[in-house]
Amino acid sequence: MNYRVTHTTTYKTTNRVSVCHNAAWLTPRDTGRQKVSNHEITIKPAPSIYSVREDVFGNHVTHFSLNEGYEQLEVKATSQVSVAPLAPMPTDTTPWESIVKRIQVHSTVADLDALQFKFDSPRSHYSLAAADYARETFSQGRPVYEAVLELTSRVNEDFTYDPKATTVTTPIAEVLRKRRGVCQDFAHVQIAMLRSLGLAARYVSGYVRTYPPAGKPRLVGADASHAWLSVYCGDLGWIDVDPTNDKRAGEEHITLSWGRDYGDVTPLKGIYTGGGKHALDVSVDVAPIETDSEVISVAS
Repeated sequence: MNYRVTHTTTYKTTNRVSVCHNAAWLTPRDTGRQKVSNHEITIKPAPSIYSVREDVFGNHVTHFSLNEGYEQLEVKATSQVSVAPLAPMPTDTTPWESIVKRIQVHSTVADLDALQFKFDSPRSHYSLAAADYARETFSQGRPVYEAVLELTSRVNEDFTYDPKATTVTTPIAEVLRKRRGVCQDFAHVQIAMLRSLGLAARYVSGYVRTYPPAGKPRLVGADASHAWLSVYCGDLGWIDVDPTNDKRAGEEHITLSWGRDYGDVTPLKGIYTGGGKHALDVSVDVAPIETDSEVISVAS
């Protein structure tokens, strides 16, 4: 499936910002199933300093500064991406305990890379409550793929999607207790569960294709950024699962970047001086390229 993704972030201020420095994780990755054919980030007003680097996880990070300030800042990332369908997965996979031992030994390059995602991170760390929840699914000798899928389904069933229940700083313990939150929370919770058992799991930032009601046109700008997680399964590699939608992340999911948790791959963050009161607006559009003629625009 081919997509055109447009992610626009606009900041408006009541007073002029005198200077700001920013970092953006807005460039989709090339993966085994995803290919980026075109990508551009436009910034208005034009930045005083602009550079691109690769972070420790292999994500492309854009840095920019505005030394002459602004009253309104617009950052627009436009990408053309193709995503291949999922390959069939064997049902009888390695027992999950074998994956834990394999990561501990880390005798291969892939195992060593996975090791860094086994440890605690600020937003997703060991929790006795998380471990107890996961152990109900990860019984002794159970195939890792089967267990990961069932845990994903349990999180989807037991946790309620509620945008008002949490913020980006809500701790894991509170999400586990309330069992409410958004995609970011569900990814962090399931990562904590897996890490608490000794498995390696990473946070994935990206987008997911949405569908309009039957007979209605797709609304431009009505999508949003999304989050899911990826679990290391040994010879199977990394398996991406989406607890918010209770499924493997497949052809409808577009990967931006991955890290230990949200803090490693925040789409856009920075510091500034001045500005008074700030208003933030984010618009995301995920458009299948062959259906561009079927969309209409909405005000964001």
